[in-house]
Amino acid sequence: MKRVVVGLSGGVDSSVAAYLLKEQGYEVIGLFMKNWHDDSVTISNECPWLEDSNDALLVAEKLGIPFQTVDLSEQYKEKIVDYMFNEYEKGRTPNPDVLCNREIKFDVFMKIAMSLGADYVATGHYCRKGTIEKEGKEVYQLLAGKDGNKDQSYFLCQLSQDQLSKALFPIGELTKPEVREIASKLDLITAEKKDSQGLCFIGKVRLPEFLQQKLQPKEGVIIEIPAEAEIYHQEQPQFNSEEEAFAFEARRIDYLKVPGKVMGKHQGAHYFTKGQRKGLNVGGTKEPLFIIETDVEKNIVYTGQGNQHPGLFKKALFIANDEIHWIREDLALKEGEKMEVMARIRYRQPLQKATLHQFKEGIYVVFENPQSAITEGQFVAWHHDDEVLGSGVIA
Repeated sequence: MKRVVVGLSGGVDSSVAAYLLKEQGYEVIGLFMKNWHDDSVTISNECPWLEDSNDALLVAEKLGIPFQTVDLSEQYKEKIVDYMFNEYEKGRTPNPDVLCNREIKFDVFMKIAMSLGADYVATGHYCRKGTIEKEGKEVYQLLAGKDGNKDQSYFLCQLSQDQLSKALFPIGELTKPEVREIASKLDLITAEKKDSQGLCFIGKVRLPEFLQQKLQPKEGVIIEIPAEAEIYHQEQPQFNSEEEAFAFEARRIDYLKVPGKVMGKHQGAHYFTKGQRKGLNVGGTKEPLFIIETDVEKNIVYTGQGNQHPGLFKKALFIANDEIHWIREDLALKEGEKMEVMARIRYRQPLQKATLHQFKEGIYVVFENPQSAITEGQFVAWHHDDEVLGSGVIA
């Protein structure tokens, strides 16, 4: 009998995942991960992890499976929280959920599971795993979940073959309503529970307040760049190579020399991210202001009016070699090769037509249509049909 450790989060998805595994004849152990307990930053008096671990315990009791809690807050702080602060300080916007899966759930947590004699680790993610044979070897595929509305394969885009080999995604074939229905039939306490929002670890914390503990506020200006600015309407220079042309498309525009208008003040450029609309507290413009760029060194936030402002759009992005991750190692590009893919630069974005070009220093992802708010530090994931082939951190 194969043994599976399920990460019970106290939510409905992992509850039903545990139930399905039991039905399929696995020996199931429920494990709750405590990732965060600095109560100085939870906003309300509700302590989400206590409530969640309690719900997880009740689910385990109902399903008749052994249950325990593991405290991973130290590894969490080191691998996720510190990384986030570093990224924000550099003016990049990290994605803690993708990292949490790679570094915590399918690494630290997986090692604990294996030490308990588990064959697999299971989570309540809406995605599926496929297995194909290639040159006599088993190759694992990460596939989109059946529920197009809830597909979470993007959050797992950094998993490796080794991690996938030991992973199970029991609810990947189901839709969210079906999952809730199973939970109701079983009368699980989590059946009606709302989906958790926000970062996968801080519970009910607002990001700027979380960041303010480490990153000191410092006042700077908000500048509006007009859509008619010359920089958007210049003729393209002549390029000697594809690589030069892509680099031009992917470049960061330097707005220091572009005439703009001071619109107000902010408390620190590192609290803001590209494409953001809320939190600027600047009124009086015809259309809402969107952030088109942040300059952390000079502490300036650049904005433009409306979600069609040319400063928001780019056709290409770059991933440095050490930030490229192929789930399908067998398909990895060699220098000079290219591949047509469907890609997304954020969770829930519809897949976009793109071509990957591998050069000596890294990959350019060149989109058929310009993309809004391509954000440094976020992950771009690329697909063939419903399979995620790889991903990388936007440089």
